[in-house]
Amino acid sequence: MTGTLVEVDDLKVHFPIRRGVVLDRTIGYVYAVDGVDLAIRRGETYGLVGESGCGKSTLGRAMLKLTPPTAGRVVFDGIDLSTMRGERLRTMRRRMQMVFQDPMSSLDPRQSVESLLVEGMRAHGLDTGREATTKRLRSLLSSVGLPSTSLRRYPHEFSGGQRQRIGIARALTVEPELIVADEPVSALDVSVQAQVINLLEDLQREFGLTYLVIAHDLAVVRHICDRVGVMYLGGLVEETTSDQLYAEPLHPYTRALLSAVPVPDPVLEDRRERVLLTGDLPSPANPPSGCRFHTRCPWRQQQRCDTERPVLREIAPGHRAACHFAEDIRAGRIHPHEVRAELVEQGGEGMRVDDPLAGPASITEALGP
Repeated sequence: MTGTLVEVDDLKVHFPIRRGVVLDRTIGYVYAVDGVDLAIRRGETYGLVGESGCGKSTLGRAMLKLTPPTAGRVVFDGIDLSTMRGERLRTMRRRMQMVFQDPMSSLDPRQSVESLLVEGMRAHGLDTGREATTKRLRSLLSSVGLPSTSLRRYPHEFSGGQRQRIGIARALTVEPELIVADEPVSALDVSVQAQVINLLEDLQREFGLTYLVIAHDLAVVRHICDRVGVMYLGGLVEETTSDQLYAEPLHPYTRALLSAVPVPDPVLEDRRERVLLTGDLPSPANPPSGCRFHTRCPWRQQQRCDTERPVLREIAPGHRAACHFAEDIRAGRIHPHEVRAELVEQGGEGMRVDDPLAGPASITEALGP
């Protein structure tokens, strides 16, 4: 691994909440991604984890400019994508591809596998002739473990795992450097998950790929990722190597996530620390002031937590966390206490809970199908 391939600087994605029929006006925003900084090194696998609704998928889409960022910069191999438009952006997308969460909805059911794979090659001028293209497609299908006879078949004729392999092959047709894999195995059976994960690792070695893997399965992330970033309510709260994250999580939210993973040892399971969170994830349309996690944090303190938003800073070499008291928690000077769930009203400034809205009720709705 040499150098940084992707650098994200203070990236924000805010979806407007609108009200009114005749006079359509913006009355608030959904803060799906709110000030994320990260860097992905060339040739590594970077994992992004967090509970549903924290902004993982939106961040992945914004990095590829599939979702327009509200603010911030994305620098790919030294090239700033923020101001890139039109043909220049389309040409750059050859180097950045995405594998979507649901393989069935991301594949056109009216196109054969051959048509799906050739489409990207033709868009980027890689279809140099029928014989060479067919040879390339057969080689790609072989790389993802599918027979060449699959070229004439349609997506509905394959299983979920096979469709995901087709999605991976489609991303590889244009010879990208970065692949954003959004929950690539969440919709698959456990046995098929292992096959797809091993396939991704084999392809990385064969083609020298760099991955951003978005997932909520911590076991998958630990197996495949070199470094991991933990997201909560639109922000990155911790980042370190995969082994270090599991050995010594520093942020309270990461501790809670890892404590929820069952251990196949009844003695160890009974003895280990369990962090139980109360309440639900606050609305990204009206995030809490200060630390976004303070409404559910067992280590919450009276000073700073509810008034000052912590920055992502280095606590140990190569280990960053966004917590005012990370060192004290790590040293055992601060102990967890009982947390009472706090009601966080839905809506932003100038809004009432019962106001009728004409806008997205969730991040998913804001993104659309």
